Amino acid sequence: MPGRPAEELFGDEAVAKAAGPAPCRVVVCRDCCCGSPKVTGVDHAAQTARLRAEVPVRISACLDVCEQANVIVVQPSAAGRAAGGRPVWLGLVNDPDATEDITEWVRAGGPGIAPVPEILDLYTFTPPRLARASQDRPGPGRP
Repeated sequence: MPGRPAEELFGDEAVAKAAGPAPCRVVVCRDCCCGSPKVTGVDHAAQTARLRAEVPVRISACLDVCEQANVIVVQPSAAGRAAGGRPVWLGLVNDPDATEDITEWVRAGGPGIAPVPEILDLYTFTPPRLARASQDRPGPGRP
């Protein structure tokens, strides 16, 4: 349909895929707590728009870690995953400086390519489901 942007017709992911190798992606929780008036003093729309200006963004329903609202997950690019990068969960991302720190890290390559900036270490957490799964797996010192 002429006159409509490709993102509207095909979605951000299809446009990014057509543009070249898969970049980092960001998942932004926007449901019952994240992105809602329950998290006060945050311009949620501006935060999402700022992230979208730098990287493909997926809006997610509840990620089930409401105590960490606002939750953002930075997923590695194809190259980052090949280098061993894994998704990084960030919680309590409630100020514009934190959003800027995320965009700078994504521009630098994100998980697997660029180390997590020290300032973002303050926001990282392991979601409970992943923590339980890693405890259930055998590993060094565990039968």
